[in-house]
Amino acid sequence: MAVTLDINGKPTSVQASPDTPLLWVLRDELGMTGTKFGCGMAQCGACTVHLDGQAIRSCVTPIEAVGTAKITTIEGLGGQHPVQQAWVRHDVPQCGYCQSGQIMSACALLAQKAKPSDEDIDNAMAGNICRCGAYQRIRAAIKDAADTGPPMGEPHADLDEAIVAGSGATHRGAGR
Repeated sequence: MAVTLDINGKPTSVQASPDTPLLWVLRDELGMTGTKFGCGMAQCGACTVHLDGQAIRSCVTPIEAVGTAKITTIEGLGGQHPVQQAWVRHDVPQCGYCQSGQIMSACALLAQKAKPSDEDIDNAMAGNICRCGAYQRIRAAIKDAADTGPPMGEPHADLDEAIVAGSGATHRGAGR
């Protein structure tokens, strides 16, 4: 069945069953591998994207539930978002696998609360697991991004690649 989704500001037509999770449409149908598969149960946050600005878990969100909402993925941030830049400055990624989900959750938090407290950050990020334990650097990067302000300039592909890089897996469960 043909479905048109608004992904990163562009109408995108896909052939998928309405019950297909958004994660698999992004990764398998559209080749947007920045959003990662982690647990498949909305427990780890690796698959986090924005739906009308709200952080959601794409692994459990069927495309029929998306409707006309605007989907933003890690690729849609363009590399110049203050959170992406702060992630690099604070050397947050270790293995990098969870980072796109972490960044998307952090962006949603800062869109709702420009100067979050430690408690705000802990609450917003609680659903994102980092197996490398980079939580203190994540918090520092979020605070840094809150101080930096809105993104400026053109996207930089090198920064995107550094942030989006993880396992490079392109199929369900591959590279976990």
